[in-house]
Amino acid sequence: MNGLFITGTDTGVGKTHVTCAIAKSLRPNVLAMKPIATGATWAHDRFLSDDTCALAEACDADYDSVTQWSFPQPVAPAVAARLNGVSLTIDALTIAVRKQIRPGRRVLVEGVGGLLCPLTDHETVADWIVALSMPTIIVARRSLGTLNHTLLTLEVAKHRGLKVRGVVISETAPVSDLADETNVEELRRRIDVPILAVLPYQSPGVENVALNGVDWLALMTSEDR
Repeated sequence: MNGLFITGTDTGVGKTHVTCAIAKSLRPNVLAMKPIATGATWAHDRFLSDDTCALAEACDADYDSVTQWSFPQPVAPAVAARLNGVSLTIDALTIAVRKQIRPGRRVLVEGVGGLLCPLTDHETVADWIVALSMPTIIVARRSLGTLNHTLLTLEVAKHRGLKVRGVVISETAPVSDLADETNVEELRRRIDVPILAVLPYQSPGVENVALNGVDWLALMTSEDR
């Protein structure tokens, strides 16, 4: 599959922002998807999440192509599906992505939460990436705990045989202490995949420049790690 899976070390780390930026750099031959969205609100005669709206705008796509399952409860997909009487399966989720494949089109898939977020009754986001066999980008929040969360995520990815192409560090708050100031370089010393970009807090123009400096097409086709 000619595309990338964007996951994170946690929820709220900036996955959607990164996915949107990648999509904009690859237009017009790209579709950014978030097949499952939770915490959606009622709008346009459906439950619709802010992430779905942002991704649809970034790649000029309709909501149904971007998100196939939307739930109002802000909980893990497996829990939300159960509360709404829906049975999610890895096969159905994988088929939803593969249906969007077109000649010459790149597909970006944004996950939910992190790699071990419960996706179905028995499987996680990591299991879904294995089924899709897509190269993966990890988005990490720059804060106290960045080292632990990122190293844990990379350990799970290695155990599952995921093809991690690199890490994007997202500043979701101002750099304010010694941990923030040192964790990027310390992380760089400890991992064997590249740090692709560091996104400054509340600087959209600068963030896009940092992400646009990455050769995303090469990451989609480079050799497995």
